[in-house]
Amino acid sequence: MSAPIETKPRWERRKDARPQELLAAALEQFVERGYAATRLEDVARRAGVSKGTLYLYFENKEELFKAVVRDNIVSPIGAAEQAVADYQGHSAELLRLIMMTWWEQIGATRLAGITKLMMAEANNFPDLAQFYNDEVVARGNGLIAKVLSRGIERGEFLPHDPLSITPILVAPVIMLMMWSHGFLPCDMTHIEPEPYMRDFIALALRGLQPPAGAAP
Repeated sequence: MSAPIETKPRWERRKDARPQELLAAALEQFVERGYAATRLEDVARRAGVSKGTLYLYFENKEELFKAVVRDNIVSPIGAAEQAVADYQGHSAELLRLIMMTWWEQIGATRLAGITKLMMAEANNFPDLAQFYNDEVVARGNGLIAKVLSRGIERGEFLPHDPLSITPILVAPVIMLMMWSHGFLPCDMTHIEPEPYMRDFIALALRGLQPPAGAAP
């Protein structure tokens, strides 16, 4: 005998799941449509709820976007900050761990579309750009700079200005995101992300670390 078919609307059956369903739908919509073209009614429809239900959780599109960023990007940055604070090993391995984890969790996923969105639309939404800079860019760059400073203090990296080196490390990874997710008007499909990241980090570490056998 077949089980009875549920007839209640999705938002009644899964009340506890509403915020996460809305955030997931919003992420997909922002990545596919961009910030300006995303409409709250489309997000609600994608999540299977009414527009009024969406307003129970998020005041407007800006707050919804901020929630998407905090849930999907800021939260992993917080976890990485804790990992750096707790790490006991060599700074080279810590830098490798942080960069590869970021690539696996953000760069190689749909979340890369948020970076593309901000690069494309930041000038039109300065308040949103400031939010993203404060909570994502500044914290992410600060995290890498902290790892570099740690390495210098422990004699594991050559002396340098961490604030100057940080964007040098970040820029090639952002370009890989653009290439991998088809955000550029050119064919870069021959680039394999994992070997790229592995070789880029190895190259960076060769420049950061003292020569083998050098006095600390």
